[in-house]
Amino acid sequence: MAKYPFVMGCNVIALRKNDTNYGMVCAWAQMIGYDKIMMLIGSQSDTGKVLEVGDIVGVSALSTSQQKISNFIGSKHSTKVDKFKDIDIIYKDSAILICDAKTKSICVVKDIMHLEGIEEDNLVILDIKEIEVDKDKVFLLYE
Repeated sequence: MAKYPFVMGCNVIALRKNDTNYGMVCAWAQMIGYDKIMMLIGSQSDTGKVLEVGDIVGVSALSTSQQKISNFIGSKHSTKVDKFKDIDIIYKDSAILICDAKTKSICVVKDIMHLEGIEEDNLVILDIKEIEVDKDKVFLLYE
């Protein structure tokens, strides 16, 4: 039996705020419309702690060649190390996008909710403003 009941991608949500690069790997992400994404960000995340409604963020769905990037970004906290120091990235406003990702999206944080039973975590609703898709790349899956 599979460990997880659904296919989950390796998605990086990232932004530059208060002179710090913040980013985390989020497997719990889903399209909830043609121009909306929902991401569940755990309470331990430095990125989740600084997110506010109105922030412009980058969401990069990593490709299969980016497993090392996923492992590195997922293993540290943003306030302890610059996760993007040795990674090819693009800044667009405060959004950070990872080069060579399968998809790169510029998004605006529209809402941050706290659901019953997981109140400490952040359910973040994002509006997609721009998206770039590399049709030649394959999504990296979280397993």
